[in-house]
Amino acid sequence: MKIAIKSRAAHACLLWATALFYQNFAMAAIPVQHWTQASGAKVYLVESPAIAMVDVQLDFDAGSRRVPAGQAGLAGATAALLSKGVAARGADRALDENALGEAWADLGAFFSASAGMDRFSFSLRSLTEPELLNQAVLLAARQIAEPSFPADIWQRDRQRLVAQLKESYTRPGSVAAREFSKAVYGNHPYGYELTEGTLARISVADMQAFHTANITRCNARVSIVGAVTRPQADALVAGLLSRLPGLDCALAKPPAAVAEVAPLEAARLLSIPFDSAQAHVLMGQPGFKRNDPDFFAITVGNYILGGGGFVSRLTEEVREKRGLSYSVYSGFSPGRHAGAFTLGLQTRPDQAAQAIEVARQVLAKFVAEGPTAAELQAAKDNLIGGFPLLIDSNRKLLGNLSNIAWNDLPLDYLDTWTAQIAKVRAADIRAAFARKLQPEKMLTVTVGAAP
Repeated sequence: MKIAIKSRAAHACLLWATALFYQNFAMAAIPVQHWTQASGAKVYLVESPAIAMVDVQLDFDAGSRRVPAGQAGLAGATAALLSKGVAARGADRALDENALGEAWADLGAFFSASAGMDRFSFSLRSLTEPELLNQAVLLAARQIAEPSFPADIWQRDRQRLVAQLKESYTRPGSVAAREFSKAVYGNHPYGYELTEGTLARISVADMQAFHTANITRCNARVSIVGAVTRPQADALVAGLLSRLPGLDCALAKPPAAVAEVAPLEAARLLSIPFDSAQAHVLMGQPGFKRNDPDFFAITVGNYILGGGGFVSRLTEEVREKRGLSYSVYSGFSPGRHAGAFTLGLQTRPDQAAQAIEVARQVLAKFVAEGPTAAELQAAKDNLIGGFPLLIDSNRKLLGNLSNIAWNDLPLDYLDTWTAQIAKVRAADIRAAFARKLQPEKMLTVTVGAAP
């Protein structure tokens, strides 16, 4: 217990220094080291020796796109149950969810699992004091490779998820988001709907099979930021993956290809009656992949269109000039496949038609003409000026590093980010938006709009 008390105190003492350190770190070059282990795991490291902490993220190609439509929710349920217990193995006794929580608290460390559309992720944060870090790596390795998947806990959690799902049907924003996702993605896994039925078809055996098939050393991309050297990071990754079965990656069957998101063929309006004070409106279409060369032009352009908050063109036209909506926004969600472009707003039900028409006009004009010189300069100034805030903590830097790892971006991506933004021209934005968006073919979903 002395170790636990010491680790917690040290952790608390170090937190105040993090912000000060990263204010300086964010302005310096960020050298990314990359190598592939003999196990097949790809490792990405940013050494940060000033603070005795390490943050690790392990990503696997095991997101919801790897789940059949009839079992939507399987990846997320598997991730949630990984924190509910580990199985006994050799001299290591089984741990239930309470014992696991106490073990992590005693180490002053944090560990979690999550699943998104593309990837299944584990996150570890620990002090680098050898005795503490070694124990944290051992415990994390057990949780990664030897989850117990307790059936009684899944029954409890499934009931809770069903209750949350039913409650979401009472919220117009949730209804709009669900219908938009299904319609914009069609039969692609990005659009699979989580329902009470799909949850009922998920068993513990399904979770075990999904875990075994997808959480493998060959499938791992590991991002590390912290006070560790390359040899220490290599040993850390080896330890985290040590309890997974050893495979010859050259002989391993590659994951099955997932079809691309189909473009929309024509405009479509889904109007869903709902008794609510505000009408919720979502407009959009499939956008682009994260590794698309238009990324920087789209980033700057969308900031001007609707991503820049109160300085965006949509806010100026829809809110400021006409008072049709308190907030209006636009954004892209690129992934391994074409994530959706979404334009969203809320308005009075009797104003929904007018707000939609104004938003459509603004979008069509921007796609056709692009930004003004003043808009372009202001957007670049804001994005470049705000860049240090994207990497001013261990966790933010880790998120950016895992983005590089997952999307096969250049290792100097963060070092060149501001230069890439600075060189975007109005013509680049106009051409990129013309390639990506077709306003005349967009989906519009309204929930609660006046008939």
